[in-house]
Amino acid sequence: MARMTPEEFPSRFAAYFAAREADGLAMMLAADGTMLTITGLWCEGRREIASGLRAEMAGACARARLVTGRTQLRPLGTEAKILHQRFVLSGIVDEEGNESGRIATVLTAVLVARGRNWEALNLQFTAVEG
Repeated sequence: MARMTPEEFPSRFAAYFAAREADGLAMMLAADGTMLTITGLWCEGRREIASGLRAEMAGACARARLVTGRTQLRPLGTEAKILHQRFVLSGIVDEEGNESGRIATVLTAVLVARGRNWEALNLQFTAVEG
């Protein structure tokens, strides 16, 4: 994966999500990173994260689309940041194939510097009110 800055994290996430690239999304996290997915899967480590995301991309998120909203990036010292990224998610389908409409979501990630690259130690992608 190409180097990534904290400022590039949201657009890279959205691009991998749009392309249904579960492995690319998983590589944005540390090897021992953790992720809470939009459907509520708790995944530990890149392999489990990629597997969980592949299942979502084949099911509930097969037709999902993201629209990027407000970004907030705050430093946690010199080599860590916390990211809050708002998205609007549409195209999610339930078990019966019914679309859920537009859903407000937030991606929260703890990002750390690894040399000249940044990766997430933890990422939570969840629905929110409003």
